[in-house]
Amino acid sequence: MKRIAFQQVDNTGVSIFRILFGLLLMLEGFGAILTGWVRDVFITPEFTFSFIPFPFLQPLPGYGMYVYFLVLGILGCAIMLGYKYRFAMISYAILWAGVYFMQKTSYNNHYYLMLLLCWIMVFVPAHQRFSLDAKQNPKLRSNHISRWVYILFIAQITIVYTYASIAKFYPDWLDLTVANNLLSRLRYNSLYGWIFEPKFHAYAIAWTGIFFDLLIVPALLWKRTRKIAFAISVFFHLFNSIVLQIGVFPYMALAFNVFFFPPETLHRVFRIKNQEIYKKNDVEIPTNYKTILTVCSIYLIIQIGLPVRHWFIEDDVLWTDEGHKLSWRMMLRSRRGALKIYLEDKDTGERITYDYTKDLTPKQTRVMVANADLIWQYTQRLKKELEPNQAIYVDSKVSINGGRFNPFIDPEQDMTEAKWNYWGHNTWILPSPESYK
Repeated sequence: MKRIAFQQVDNTGVSIFRILFGLLLMLEGFGAILTGWVRDVFITPEFTFSFIPFPFLQPLPGYGMYVYFLVLGILGCAIMLGYKYRFAMISYAILWAGVYFMQKTSYNNHYYLMLLLCWIMVFVPAHQRFSLDAKQNPKLRSNHISRWVYILFIAQITIVYTYASIAKFYPDWLDLTVANNLLSRLRYNSLYGWIFEPKFHAYAIAWTGIFFDLLIVPALLWKRTRKIAFAISVFFHLFNSIVLQIGVFPYMALAFNVFFFPPETLHRVFRIKNQEIYKKNDVEIPTNYKTILTVCSIYLIIQIGLPVRHWFIEDDVLWTDEGHKLSWRMMLRSRRGALKIYLEDKDTGERITYDYTKDLTPKQTRVMVANADLIWQYTQRLKKELEPNQAIYVDSKVSINGGRFNPFIDPEQDMTEAKWNYWGHNTWILPSPESYK
């Protein structure tokens, strides 16, 4: 294992990935400003629903978040060019961690993947080639890297795709409920909606999603199927980008392909000239090899373990959402909610309805009413504004995948007394219904 991990291989793939990844990080930073995402998610709301362990993470005041994302864009450009790479990569990783944990209203799996990749890239010497750092410092230049870097990236990609496929093996995906819900939205598009009228598209979406995620990495690893797999990958991800409009994730997924092709192919495709391809396959074992192997192993064990944690939490993750995040459960379900919040005087028993919409943006409202963690966070925030003799009760109903609305949170639970269970089931969430339809 030691010799395999530290066998030296050509670093063209890693170097090109740094350029492509840096480009996407730059676009994420500048694009979030230009598309209005920063305004809608960080500027307009009075507060954000941060991850529960980090209530102190809130947007910078005024227009500070515009500056924040402007810095992200500049750092992304530096990463792409390989200029002050270590500083730029560490800075971006820290700042993006802030963005990720600061808000859940616009939670997206590709934000999580970006966070993981940023921290992996912090420890990878991806600036030894095709970079300004290498140009300015000849001692830094190198055309090879330890094989463990490629193994780590491919393992991470495999985990993402494999769990995305496994998660789709549940009734609402297999009976085409999710696919038909998606198609019903696509058919409203005046430009290409007519394409999705035939019913067979639902089968195509459902089963293509399962088999693409399950087989794409093995197909890319096998030389005989690599080119076909790449062509399918390009079509699949461009389709998702154009039709589903899911940000930079499709292009990040396409950038992963550089880890599967030999350096000769990459030099030809990207027209790299006057650069020697490393072919010696020497083994260079550093003095800290045990630390490297231990850290990588622990990281991968955590990545393998996190997506299965919901199996050890009471009730159905589709209903409770406990264990949903950090698990690559992508495009699996839609949630809608209906919520009323009541303030009760503990002495008299008198109840009044509280208008929570005045504190939230329409998007925050839409997301909060369907998710227990956000409801809990909001009631805890509201609790700070109440008198000691006031209690908070909620009448909450949730619909999964367009099904009927079912009671969601125990109406007898005083939310001022409710505790959040970080590692298990919150008993004030009512049991899942026998059927969501």
